[in-house]
Formats: sequence, C-alpha cells, structure tokens
Amino acid sequence: MTEYIPPATRFVDLPDGFAMKRGGSLYGARIGYETFGQPNAARDNAVLLLTGLSPDAHAAAHPDDTTPGWWEAMLGPGKPIDTDRWHVICVNPLGSCKGSTGPASVDPGTGEPYRLTFPDLSIEDIADAAAWTVRALGFDELACVIGASMGGMSALALLARHPGLARHHINISGAVHSLPFSIAVRSLQREAIRSDPRWNRGRYDEESYPRQGMAVARKLGMMTYRSAREWDVRFGRARLRPEPHRQGPAFGPEFEVESYLERHAQRFLRRFDPNSYLYLSRCIDWFDLAGACGKPDSDAGGPGPAGEAVAVDAEAALARLDLARALVIGVQTDILFPLHQQRQIAEGLYAGGTDVQFLPLDCDEGHDAFLVDTDRFGPPVAKFLWAL
Repeated sequence: MTEYIPPATRFVDLPDGFAMKRGGSLYGARIGYETFGQPNAARDNAVLLLTGLSPDAHAAAHPDDTTPGWWEAMLGPGKPIDTDRWHVICVNPLGSCKGSTGPASVDPGTGEPYRLTFPDLSIEDIADAAAWTVRALGFDELACVIGASMGGMSALALLARHPGLARHHINISGAVHSLPFSIAVRSLQREAIRSDPRWNRGRYDEESYPRQGMAVARKLGMMTYRSAREWDVRFGRARLRPEPHRQGPAFGPEFEVESYLERHAQRFLRRFDPNSYLYLSRCIDWFDLAGACGKPDSDAGGPGPAGEAVAVDAEAALARLDLARALVIGVQTDILFPLHQQRQIAEGLYAGGTDVQFLPLDCDEGHDAFLVDTDRFGPPVAKFLWAL
C-alpha cells in the first residue's frame, strides 16, 4: 500500500462510530493536519484550508517542517494568507493516503488495509471530518474557510452542514457539482487504474503497484488541470529530437508535451495510493450541494421542519448558506471546473444576502492557475482577508 505522510503532520482522532453519509461507520479513524501561524488571545483568527484531491496537509514551510509546501507562494508570513495574522489549519481530506484514514489505512477490525472495504466516501464526509477537527482543536468559529478545487466543494458542504462554523468564505475554482465532461474524464482515469492487471481488484502491494494505470490516470488529469492555450504557448509542436533521427520504441514519445506528461506521471507514482485515488475521484462526481444537508443523495434535499428532506436546487442551497462575506474566484481557461460554475456560486450566495465578490481571472494555466499564478490570485485573497 502507498502512504506518504509529511513529517510534521499531526492528527486528530475521529469519534468511534463516525457515520458516513452513504452508509457504514469508521472506528479508530484520524485526520491529518498541519497548522501555520499562532492563534491569538481571543482565538478568533483561525482559517481552515481545504485541499484538492491530491495535496497533503503541508501547504507551506513552517518551523516544524521547512520544506516548501504545495501553496508555498500564498501562505506564510507577509504572504496573501498572512500567518503573522492568521492561524491556518490545513487538513488532509478523509479518504486520502497522506495522513488521514482512507483505503490504504489499516482497518482495526481486521488488522489488514481497508482497500475496497472502506465505506463509500462522499464530499460531505470530508466536510464533517474537517469540522470535527476544527472543533477538536478548540475552535467553535472560524474567521474564514478557504477551499480550492475539490476543497471548494468540501467548503460548501461544510458551510451547509455546519452553519455558524464560518461566516466568511473564499471559494477558488470550486463548484456545486461536477459537469458531464469532468465526470467523463474522471471515469476514464478510474478505468485506467482498474484496467491495470496489477490493480487486482484493489489488492495490490508495493511489489505489484499498478504503475501503468496510475500513470495514464495522472496524464489524463494533467491534460485537464492546464489549458490548451498554455500547451500552445509552452510547447507548440516542439519535438524531443529532429524527426529524421527518430529513435526509441515504435509510437513512443516524440513531442515535448508528451515528455512533460510522462515526467509528471512518474513523480506521482508511488506517492499516492490507487484505491484512495478511486474513492476521492468518485466522491467528486457524486457531490451535489442540493443534497449536502439531507439524507443520501437520492433524497436531494436539506432538512426542513422536524428534519424531513426539502427538495432544493443548487441555487437555493447556496442562498441558504449563512455567510456575511465571500470571495469567489474562477479562471476563464479552466475546462475542469469552468468559470460559469464559479459564477453560479457567486450568484447563489448573493441571492441569499451574502456580500460576495466574483472575480474571473484570465490565466493561461487553467484549473491549476491558483497553484502557480500568485500575481493574480494573491492580491484579491490578501485584500479580502485584510478586510475581515
């Protein structure tokens, strides 16, 4: 099995019998987290950071781990998320393989890894586990919850299921649900993993890791994380070697863009558990904010009087969120979580009375822009947080 846990990751135990939205319960489960900056005397400066599918809790360097984190340029002293002012809690999502309990973890009931016996995972479970972690750390109210990509979904679920935990929100390249194109891509990624003979219905080990399936899944992901415009500018039709001197296997890589995808795939291998990837990928496709407060998704509603389900659409679900201010950012070249999905979030929050700013950005990097284009993302995030 494959687990990579940053050395400074700490843990909060979930309560035994932690109930999952789609059925089943967890015992002996935990959530990995790291903190950045210090809580103030009033303990009112806590910010929760919810990640995408693959990041760990190590968002930035800090005294306990000075290695750069996945959001190094955005988080730290004097940076847009300024840890001289904010106490930031970054949690690794439930179901991951980077500290939090997931399919790669040992099931205390059997002494063996969960693998495919791990209960069905939902975004709502990730949100509930994050809320439990915040409260276990002694915070009853957050100054802000920030979520990007899958973390934007998790943040909306948390706000819907735990009203009052946060009154301010930054949603970056998030969505109320997945679109058919995104579902189709992730379905192909999962198929690539499951089709690798070494996957063995989830019962692989370190010696028989499904390398080929994971590599193809990662390449498909990279194609949607970035934009066609970036591929054009960055690679064009540049070749690895002059065409008359083609070498290597038949139909092997010839263009620089192919080499780029291969490098990213190889870096990802063995640093992420394939079963965890399957579970997290599917929970993104399953999520629909319209059903985030209610019973299973088939009920598609939030709780009404006496707890019965009330049918709502995504816009109504957004309007019901109890927020004072929000910043919603999207990217015009994002094909995975297209810009109109962030506009939908902003309009739904505005309809419910939230003071919301919608900021569409023109970045070449597509969905991954928030990870690399600090010049565009940094100032509005810093301005929003400064005004709290």
